[in-house]
Amino acid sequence: MEVRRTPLIVSGLIVAASASTAMADLNGISWTVTSSEYGETYQFFADVDAGDQLNAVYGDADNALSISSDGAFYQNAFGQATVAGMNPAFFPIFPSLVYDSFVTIGLETNVGNAMLDIGIDWTGFEAGGAIDTNNGSWFATPDDAQVYEVGGQVLFAQLTVAAGDTINGLVNMQGKSADGSNWTAIAAEFTNGAIPAPGAFALLGVAAVVARRRRM
Repeated sequence: MEVRRTPLIVSGLIVAASASTAMADLNGISWTVTSSEYGETYQFFADVDAGDQLNAVYGDADNALSISSDGAFYQNAFGQATVAGMNPAFFPIFPSLVYDSFVTIGLETNVGNAMLDIGIDWTGFEAGGAIDTNNGSWFATPDDAQVYEVGGQVLFAQLTVAAGDTINGLVNMQGKSADGSNWTAIAAEFTNGAIPAPGAFALLGVAAVVARRRRM
């Protein structure tokens, strides 16, 4: 397994909605990649502080969500757009299911998984295309153990693409800090491609660029 990191870019035009909502708890978005005959499988993680939660990944009318590739996402015939389709009982029968592309909160399979989704049309994604929404979310509640960080990270997507394809994402996230307060990250960009040059950051109006290496 290769372990790499990707930049988190938070638009300088975005500010915290209220004094009770912080953005600092999202420290970065990191990823791992493994190669197989089906391409390169990336797992993307929200990097957060110890004891924090990731409760929702969403898009709304003010800040749309988009996750796309310059190729196609691998979609297994026995999987689904969300982690609900990742039944480990099927893995020995259909080994290729392990490489399916899906979204999640915290877990790689549907065992004990209470994640829900609302408002997202998965049709395009299930055909290998992008995830786009301006009125939808996948989420789990603070009472669900899967929302808590493990080693400072919470898995939110697994995406398989052809070797060399670039994945680009723009997401919004909500969670809870260890002290029970809420945090929100708006317009967080990530990629498995090249990190933009410093001059590009200025053009984007970047307020913060951080990255964190995934712990093995």
